[in-house]
Amino acid sequence: MNEKKMSGDVIFSLRKLALLGAIEQPIKLSAGRFAEDIKSSVQTAARRLQELEREGLAHRRITADGQWIMLTKKGVAQLKIECYEYQELFFSTPRIEVEIAGLLITGLGEGGYYTTLDGYKKQFEEKLGFIPFPGTLNLSLDLLCIVTRKKLDGRKGIEIECFKTENRTFGGAKCFPCKILDDGAEGIKSAVIIPDRTHYPEDILEIISPVYLRGELNLKNGDEIRTRVVI
Repeated sequence: MNEKKMSGDVIFSLRKLALLGAIEQPIKLSAGRFAEDIKSSVQTAARRLQELEREGLAHRRITADGQWIMLTKKGVAQLKIECYEYQELFFSTPRIEVEIAGLLITGLGEGGYYTTLDGYKKQFEEKLGFIPFPGTLNLSLDLLCIVTRKKLDGRKGIEIECFKTENRTFGGAKCFPCKILDDGAEGIKSAVIIPDRTHYPEDILEIISPVYLRGELNLKNGDEIRTRVVI
């Protein structure tokens, strides 16, 4: 992402907080206890927690009986980046293809808005080789395909970076090239897109393409769509 490189001390502190359980819920943590975890002085530990809060990597709430810490979405995302880099370094695996099928459904309409934003369009064109048709093709997955779709979470994919406008910040995503296994889809570029949202539904698969896939392939809600995703 277009953010400054985090120092090793910051990453180390994030990792320790995550191991203490601060990803899923707030944890009660004193500067003294954290100092023991990061092998430093109490003063250094207190400064480190303040820095994480200042950088937007952790929420910190001071109460009468102590302080409560929880990693923010930004903090979790930073840890994921580190995880992907270590995977590439030590556990690099060849790219494979997985097949995911689902039933075509109508989405919430958000994709039509987000795919037209310049901050995303420029990256799609540069990294995927096409500008998407406004909107996404949404597939509802069964339990078996949800398991297959979860394999994408552990893969780096093609990173779509977050960006800021004058009024708000737009989150990042990752994409995976895919093919729609339909006789009329030969040669149509497409990609699965997974937004960097903590509670993004795991039973929905979103696909972008430079063409209006519903019209191009004469699709309607309830049709089964099979895809082959490169991960």
